[in-house]
Amino acid sequence: MQILDDIPRKHAKLDPDFECLVFEEFRLTWRQLNQRVDRLANGLIALGVKPGEHVAILAQNSHRFMEFYYACARAGIVAVPLNWRLSDNELKYILDHSETIALMAGAEYLDTAKRLRPKLAKVRHYISLDGPAEDMKNYEELLSQSSSKPHQGPRDENAVFILMYTGGTTGLPKGVMLSNRNIMTAALGCLLGMGITKADSTLMILPLFHIAFWPVIVVHYMGTKAVLSKKFDLGFVLETIQRERCTHMNMVPTIAAFLLIFPDLDKYDLSSLRALTYAGSPMPFELLMKLKEKFPNLDLGQGYGLTEAAPTVALLDQHDHQRTETDQDRRRLASAGRECLVTEVRVVNEKGETVKPGEVGEITARGANIMLGYWKNPELTAEVLRGGWLHTGDLATVDEDGYIYIVDRKHDMIISGGENVYPREVEEVIFKHPAVLECAVVGVPDPTWGEAVKAVVVLKQGMSATEEEIIALCKQHLAGYKKPKSVEFAGALPKTAIGKILRREVREKYWAGRDKKIG
Repeated sequence: MQILDDIPRKHAKLDPDFECLVFEEFRLTWRQLNQRVDRLANGLIALGVKPGEHVAILAQNSHRFMEFYYACARAGIVAVPLNWRLSDNELKYILDHSETIALMAGAEYLDTAKRLRPKLAKVRHYISLDGPAEDMKNYEELLSQSSSKPHQGPRDENAVFILMYTGGTTGLPKGVMLSNRNIMTAALGCLLGMGITKADSTLMILPLFHIAFWPVIVVHYMGTKAVLSKKFDLGFVLETIQRERCTHMNMVPTIAAFLLIFPDLDKYDLSSLRALTYAGSPMPFELLMKLKEKFPNLDLGQGYGLTEAAPTVALLDQHDHQRTETDQDRRRLASAGRECLVTEVRVVNEKGETVKPGEVGEITARGANIMLGYWKNPELTAEVLRGGWLHTGDLATVDEDGYIYIVDRKHDMIISGGENVYPREVEEVIFKHPAVLECAVVGVPDPTWGEAVKAVVVLKQGMSATEEEIIALCKQHLAGYKKPKSVEFAGALPKTAIGKILRREVREKYWAGRDKKIG
């Protein structure tokens, strides 16, 4: 299978009556899913969307979200998934920058679409996913009025398929161009690393707009079932595992922390669950040990990756998690694992030379899963993909057996609860306050979120500001997870000889005495 839509097409032929996708009251077999994908592909083409043009989706998880991905692949349309946590300004920037011509909106975001509509000159079509809406095409009507005749669009596995936006160090999101080959290669790497079989099913609790949508692709690749959760409520999640007999769930470490302290955990029958995987940020060792103690029979797995790798770079598999006898075994549980089967990884110094064990360098990767580049940014693309290797910006050491230990982030990115936060973007907003002279935004230790966003601010002489004002200003302009959770006022910030603020020095005092320099 080379193109994502080969998944429903192939399984509809081989196992048409197998139930493959469950969302709330909707239960779809491979035959039903494949027919709906054909109808959506035909419907979008009938609207006037041409292969290579861009269609965005702003929605919570649902079966329609996966139909959207498959239909875009089938029609040769570029999918632009939108992070629903972003502000109107951030969404407008992405929709303009991506040259999106059609926008699909879930029920929760119809008001957002309505507010944005007068500002979006390039968007020609608006589609309501969850029912009728004023001046919008109804998704189900679009499907019912469209042909279910098998659609055959372009079959170029190397063409752009997904334009997925991720935070930018300059304050502007970057459009990561991913092909079908990128997505399918990464999925194969995860499938092999996880050992998925036809007997498995996954519960998808992370948002489908994120590259973390890989569990659905992986189980569908194998031909088995994905259950989608629209909301993250632990009681609902555990009830769904019990009812649907799910065998796998992927999460971020923050969810693991919430899971372990959930008061009614033992009331649910989780005997079907055989595997938990986690990614997004490193799992604190103590939390991992508690998870192993609570679920001793579960296979645990960790993935290290990034959107630019679709996302697979390295895996710490279930066999690594089972070994805890020696100091070396336990130390490796704090690693990001080793390169996966579909990706080659090198940790290199500034000269591009492979570092020796224990030396710090930058993680680089290459393989068929690595992105095509950044949309409309050839300069950054050339820099990040120089020499044919993806330069991740993550600093790490590597041991004699290839286990990778992340020690810091080259570009000071903060990961809070699995979400990427770029300090410069937050700083730009803080500078909007008239009393702010200088500021540095850093990640500080947080027992729940791994890292919390903190702003250290220097005020102009004779002027004043409060922590509440700074946080409120950020809340006004940024997604909620990006705003500082705390603000500290200082008399000065450390700088280089040319006056550049040394953000890392600002950060160091909060991490003093800790082995890990990230959450």
